[in-house]
Amino acid sequence: MDPKDPSASAPPAPPEGGVGMVFEAPPIVPPDDTVVIPPPAAVPAAEQASPQQQNPFIPDVQMASSVGTPPASSGGTPWLRRLLIIGVAVLVLAGVSFGIWTAVQKTATPAHVTINYWGLWENDSVTRQFIAEFEKENPNITVQYTQESPKQYRERLQSAINRGEGPDVFRFHNTWVPMLRMQLAMVPPGVMTPAEFSSTFFPVASSNLVAGNNIFGIPIMIDGLGLYINDDLFAAAGVSPPATWTDVANIVPKLTVRNGTTIVTSAIALGTATNVEHFSDILGLLFLQNGADLTNLTGKDAEQTLTFYRSFADPSSPMYTWSDAMDNSVSAFAAGKVAMILAPSWRAHEIAQTSPKLRFHIVPVPQLQGNTVAWASYWVEGVSSQSKNKQAAWEFMKFLTSKDGVNRLYSEESKTRLFGEPFARVDLANTIKDDPYTGAYVKQASYARSFPIASRTYDNGLNDRLIQYLTDAVNGMAGGASPTQVLQTVSAGFRQVLSSYGLMSAAQTTPAP
Repeated sequence: MDPKDPSASAPPAPPEGGVGMVFEAPPIVPPDDTVVIPPPAAVPAAEQASPQQQNPFIPDVQMASSVGTPPASSGGTPWLRRLLIIGVAVLVLAGVSFGIWTAVQKTATPAHVTINYWGLWENDSVTRQFIAEFEKENPNITVQYTQESPKQYRERLQSAINRGEGPDVFRFHNTWVPMLRMQLAMVPPGVMTPAEFSSTFFPVASSNLVAGNNIFGIPIMIDGLGLYINDDLFAAAGVSPPATWTDVANIVPKLTVRNGTTIVTSAIALGTATNVEHFSDILGLLFLQNGADLTNLTGKDAEQTLTFYRSFADPSSPMYTWSDAMDNSVSAFAAGKVAMILAPSWRAHEIAQTSPKLRFHIVPVPQLQGNTVAWASYWVEGVSSQSKNKQAAWEFMKFLTSKDGVNRLYSEESKTRLFGEPFARVDLANTIKDDPYTGAYVKQASYARSFPIASRTYDNGLNDRLIQYLTDAVNGMAGGASPTQVLQTVSAGFRQVLSSYGLMSAAQTTPAP
């Protein structure tokens, strides 16, 4: 935005003692409120499965049978009994032999099957070679790939599976398990056990995708929030990328250029719900870092966090560096109008395409001293509970999520854009930890947490319903409401939504007197 007065002035430095949670909140270790899927409660009717479908939250119950000691014979000659025993044994051996021969024949000449795979972000040019390698190793399986639109994808996916017309393998968001629990087949032990899962992937994946002996899906990537740095603006101001929120507060005055109350160049895009992309993820991160309970957003920690977030867009605050008048945060960063944004890795492709000469890199998110938390929001591969070709689907899943498989996919993705999707596998994290774009996400993945307020999932369900309450809260504070007032509404709304998906018990949904 062009200033009315060519002479721009920087804002005064913040008063000693700081603003909001950065300096006032004591380091509190938050409760682990990463969503762990409990047995389901009532859900919206549109997302319920038919009564005939197995509930994947309840493990199969194997009916035990016992064979008692046979009663003593009451008659008959011994040789006749021996002859009968020999005859039965011959029949059993013949049956076993036939079964083995049949199994060998089936293995030797497997039937050819075609499985359908729904993805979201990779086009056919990326997946073609990758799938061809799998088909070469598995000549009896053909994979048909479809790149779906993310808009209304979750509803289309569920409807197609419930009609028996859906894909065999599909991509879904890590927060969607409560909504897809009837459509997801559990990962069989032959593909991966919970113990293998926990040693292969970062802890947040186990928290989101494993319940008891059930594994709901396997990730091939990890993502969340990273701090984007405009190299030229930082160099001009003589500052370094911040590691803590205290660092952020200290460099905001040095990076902000204002003409009166008009912001010419912003230090960081924070404080609004209308033009800060991924604001709900950012708020989720701040709440967790400050010790707030996302299932009960009331009290000092939650209020302090929301006040801190709003201070960046409050003209009366010394932290004022952003406003509703600014462009969309990602567009503003690409145009060189904001020095820092918090965003997932995939935004780098968009920014590089829009401004190929912009010099930027991504670092881990700032921390609140004494409490290290990062944010995770990522996509997962699953198999349909209604698939008629589950064996072939699981073979493809094993290939897709294997060390070699994700390496191949990353390589193919990197041919058409800046980088592939950051690895979800711990054993591959070190291979990209120094990458200027993806390194930040794998460096902080070991302490990342998740909650269903993830932006850009377009689920029209759990995430979007909760995000609306946060939108109203931020806008309410902008209109003059107190954090106590707006968070009471948020907390009540969150309880209602979470309970409808079986994520809170009846006791938890009742507010304290």
